[in-house]
Amino acid sequence: MSSRPSLPPPPPPVEIRSWPDREAMLADRALILGALVRMHIGPGRLGVLVMWAGLAASGWLLVGSGLVMVEQAAADFFSGIAGFLFLLLGAGALVPAVILVGLHLARDREIRALLVEWGALDRDPERDRELRLPGVSLVWLLLSFVLAAGGLALCVIGPASARPGDDTYGMVALVMGLGMIAWLTGLIGAVKAWTHRRWVLRVLTAPAAPAHAPAYTPAHH
Repeated sequence: MSSRPSLPPPPPPVEIRSWPDREAMLADRALILGALVRMHIGPGRLGVLVMWAGLAASGWLLVGSGLVMVEQAAADFFSGIAGFLFLLLGAGALVPAVILVGLHLARDREIRALLVEWGALDRDPERDRELRLPGVSLVWLLLSFVLAAGGLALCVIGPASARPGDDTYGMVALVMGLGMIAWLTGLIGAVKAWTHRRWVLRVLTAPAAPAHAPAYTPAHH
């Protein structure tokens, strides 16, 4: 059974909203937005992303090592066998990591849609201030920049510094693959930080759009 928290539903349609007053609606809105923000850029999400990137890097390290060994198979038969084993082990770590990251990105899209829908219900400056998290966004952005810059450097420096006859194609692929994983991880993190900041500016701090019906249905006595 997965321990991942389930996503809240979108706001109910106007016709069936049953909040007794605006304060009740704002309280529910703040509770759900707080949970969604934590699911999107909470510190735990950063740790999960880095963990999956580490799993992918470990898998590619095994794959790259296997490629190097396979290239040496002509001179050493046992290196070829070990290389194929490394390739299988690496694929066993790399493929699940790629799938998990894909699921992570798909879930992020759902979370962002819910953030927009719940945020658009109304404006609550006091409670919304707690959702901006500028420090957390900055941490995401800085770590993402370091990862992306380091990965890009590996992708460029690795092939450029390879010496024909000394460095094998497998070694170059190993370095470039690790750099690509770091770059993609940094890119994902930077996009998350940027989309959160854009949501704050476009939804939380922007004036509420005029609506034809109130976000809550007053109770009738």
